[in-house]
Amino acid sequence: MGATIVEKIFSRKCGRDIRAGEVVMAPVDGAMIHDITGPLAIQKFYEMGGSRVFDPDHVIMLFDHQVPADSIPAAEHHVYMRKFAAEQQIHNYDINEGVCHQVVVEKGHAAPGEIVVGADSHTCMYGAVGAFATGIGSTDMGFVLKFGALYFRVPESIQAEVTGKFQHRVGAKDLILAIAADLGADGATYQAIEFCGKTIESLDMPGRMTCCNMAIEMGAKTGIVAPDTVTWDYLKDRRKMKPFALNSDPDAAYVDRRTYDVKNLEPQVAIPHNVDQGVAVGKVAGTHIDQVFIGSCTNGRFEDFAEAAEVLGTRAFSGKVRVIIIPSSRQEYLKTLQAGLIERFVTAGALVGAPSCGPCMGGAYGLLAPGEISLSTSNRNFRGRQGSTEAFVYLCSPATAAASAMTGEITDPREV
Repeated sequence: MGATIVEKIFSRKCGRDIRAGEVVMAPVDGAMIHDITGPLAIQKFYEMGGSRVFDPDHVIMLFDHQVPADSIPAAEHHVYMRKFAAEQQIHNYDINEGVCHQVVVEKGHAAPGEIVVGADSHTCMYGAVGAFATGIGSTDMGFVLKFGALYFRVPESIQAEVTGKFQHRVGAKDLILAIAADLGADGATYQAIEFCGKTIESLDMPGRMTCCNMAIEMGAKTGIVAPDTVTWDYLKDRRKMKPFALNSDPDAAYVDRRTYDVKNLEPQVAIPHNVDQGVAVGKVAGTHIDQVFIGSCTNGRFEDFAEAAEVLGTRAFSGKVRVIIIPSSRQEYLKTLQAGLIERFVTAGALVGAPSCGPCMGGAYGLLAPGEISLSTSNRNFRGRQGSTEAFVYLCSPATAAASAMTGEITDPREV
């Protein structure tokens, strides 16, 4: 019986044949903490008797959730982490670079065949470059910081094969919302979702990141795409690695196989208060909105803003809607700025923020009041996610977000 990508990664790391369901102690190639989860992970590291991290070159620290500090406790957390970085001589330490998941990938801290853990659930996004990447709790992270390894139950895999060509203004975000609606919020619990098929192969790296980012919204341990020329082209200036093959075998065992044809896929919107409540945009078109957020680790890249700008054209956003645009990293901000899109969005009436999580987790700014409705390109629409527990968050693609921001109500981007 052949092996899946995930089984092959664990086999490579453990030095023997590993199969799904086994519990193994595996070494990690990277460990990421940020300003929300980092302080507790560091505390646990010390409580376990830690004095030096396992390898300062493989620990990544980022500030992204509450940046700049929006409270005294947040500022204190930042000071605590800065002191830890200096003490441990951690150089992969970025204060103003942007959202952790985007920065980890664009700086080459994750690569094919590696095991990378992060104290954040959306760490699974790094599977877009062929890594086994998963989120862990702060206590587990304290253990990793000390020992450089962690116990894993190797997950079984679900194969999600995608074929067909997207319609105009339909893309990766619509696809992953449709997959979430199909599998359900717990349909992939502690499993890996392996995205494959001609459509996935044709996706650029931002599209793959979007899909893998939201694997956790189905309960998955990770999302992953087999590395190919797209992957290695993306990594060639980020990591010094010789390309190698890493694919699931034709006779690999999957716990489930799903197929999706996108040729008739319509723009999708996930209605409150669960990500798996995805529907075609036409079913909610006309719904009044108070705020639009285009950004996050799911859809805060240059390609997302280019898509939004194409929909916007030379028009303006509705004066009845607060439009917040936040690039996911300094690099993505600069690309968007140099292309003239920042000026275009500001002229159209948007507020453009510095690279950060922004409203996504409701911890910094852009919060919603009771009864308000947000349309967001982020990854979660749970009750209270972006402010009041009495507010409502809908999820969508950048194209749908831009079209809706122009009209003041949820709008099919194909009709703009």
